[in-house]
Amino acid sequence: MTEEIQKCVDLLLAGKTILYPTDTVWGIGCDATNEAAVRRVFDLKQRQESKSMLVLLDRMDKVPLYVERIPLIAWDLVPNTDRPTTFIYPTAKNLPANMVPHDGTIAIRIVHEGFCSKLIHALDRPLVSTSANISGTPSPATFSEIAPAIRDRVDYCVPEEFSDSTDFKPSRIIKFIDDYNFTIIRE
Repeated sequence: MTEEIQKCVDLLLAGKTILYPTDTVWGIGCDATNEAAVRRVFDLKQRQESKSMLVLLDRMDKVPLYVERIPLIAWDLVPNTDRPTTFIYPTAKNLPANMVPHDGTIAIRIVHEGFCSKLIHALDRPLVSTSANISGTPSPATFSEIAPAIRDRVDYCVPEEFSDSTDFKPSRIIKFIDDYNFTIIRE
């Protein structure tokens, strides 16, 4: 696994896109701090840049690097989630403009284990994660459901054997409203 992770890190740092297993479904990813790579993911998905994508991190203490003001409730809620959950924070920072939607928010999920967590830790940057499908088509649950139009256009596909998800469904999404309140966008 170490060699595979290093290969992915080298590609990501070079601005390449990858198809990789997350803690939920397979995703298309790139270095979230690289504007050109992010643009390439939008192109791959045939998605408007006005629609947001989320980023993955490996630890909560990295969130302040990419969020200007973290709601107080986040410090209790995020570490105590019982399943993969993406949180939408206000006031994104240190990310290219095409990663931040018009409202200035950023969606972040902390990945705690598996291949994806090890990849993010080795990359030491936020990793774009968006479902491995053309925008508007159903999200594939497994590698075999990923359309050739996606598999053939990314720069690299992580071998299927590194998938360790057993859930195969998108994460729950929670949006912070203020320091003490949130709303559930997707259960």
